[in-house]
Amino acid sequence: MPDAISIRTAAKSGEAKASSRATLADPRRATRLVLAIFLGPALLVYCGLTAYPAFRTIFDSFFTIEGMDATFVGLSNYRELMGDETFWVAVRNTFIWSFVAPVIDVATGLLLALALYAGVPFARFLRVAWFTPVLLSYVVVAILWMWIYNYDWGVLNVMLRAVGLGDLASSWLGDPNLALGAVIVTHAWKWAGFNMVVCLAAIHSLPKEVLEASDLDNCGWGAKLRYIIIPMLRPTLLSLYILSFIGKMKVFDLVWIMTQGGPLWATETVSTYVYKRAFNWNTFDLGYPSAIATVWFLVVCAAVIILNRVLGSRERLEY
Repeated sequence: MPDAISIRTAAKSGEAKASSRATLADPRRATRLVLAIFLGPALLVYCGLTAYPAFRTIFDSFFTIEGMDATFVGLSNYRELMGDETFWVAVRNTFIWSFVAPVIDVATGLLLALALYAGVPFARFLRVAWFTPVLLSYVVVAILWMWIYNYDWGVLNVMLRAVGLGDLASSWLGDPNLALGAVIVTHAWKWAGFNMVVCLAAIHSLPKEVLEASDLDNCGWGAKLRYIIIPMLRPTLLSLYILSFIGKMKVFDLVWIMTQGGPLWATETVSTYVYKRAFNWNTFDLGYPSAIATVWFLVVCAAVIILNRVLGSRERLEY
C-alpha cells in the first residue's frame, strides 16, 4: 500500500497538472510570457504601421518640412488652415458625403434585401448581379461610370435623349452643381450589394413567430415593414450607417480617379486635398498637410463618438 507521503506527492502533482491545464484553458490566467508571445508580433505591426505614423503626423504638423530640413513653426500651420478657403470647401463636401451618402447606401441595401426576401423573380441571379459591384476595384468602377456619364455617348445621356428628355442631358462630371451627386451615386452603386447581404442576413435572423403572427393578423407589407422589420433591424442599420460614415470621411480613391476633386473643387474632399498639398502642388512642405490630417483625425474621432451617443439606443425590443 502507498504511504502517506507518496499519496500527498501524487495529489500535489495532480493539482499542478490541473492548474497547468486551467491556465492554458483560461486566457485570463496566462502568464506574461505567453501573452508576450501571442501579442508581441501584432503589437509590433500596429505600432510600426499605425501608431508611429499617426504620432509622427501630429509631430510634423508643428514644423515646416522641406526635404530633410524641418523648421519648428508652432501653431502657424493651424492658423493658416483656419483661413484656407479650399480646406473649408473640402470639409463641406466631405460632410455632405458622410451624412447623405450612408443614408442612400443603407436604404438601397435594405430595399434590395427586402426584394430578395419577398421572393422577386430571378432572385438567385439578382443576388449575384447586385453583389458583383462589391467585387470590382475602384478603378474599374470609376472608369465604368465615367463612360456612363459621358456627355456625347454615355448610356445615361443616350437614354434621356431616346425618351425625349434630351434637355436633361448634362456633363455629369463636368458640371460643378452635378459632379458631387454623380460621384456619390457611383459610390452607392458599388456598395449597395454589401449592405444588401448584411440586411438580408439580418432579416432571415428575425424571429419567425413574430412575422407569422403579423401574417395571421393580415398585416400588410407596409405596416410589417414600419412596425416590425425596421424596428428589429435598427441595430444592424445603425451599424451599417456608422461604418459607412467612417468610410466616407476618408473617401479618396473614387474621387481621385473620376474627378481629382474638380471641377472647381466641387468634389474636393479632405483626403484629396491632403494628397494635393503633400505631393501634387509641389509646395515641398509636409508640415501643412500634416496639420490638415491631424485636424481631420480629431474631427473623425469626435464625429464617431457623437454618432454613437446620438444614434445608440439602450432600448431593448421584447418579442
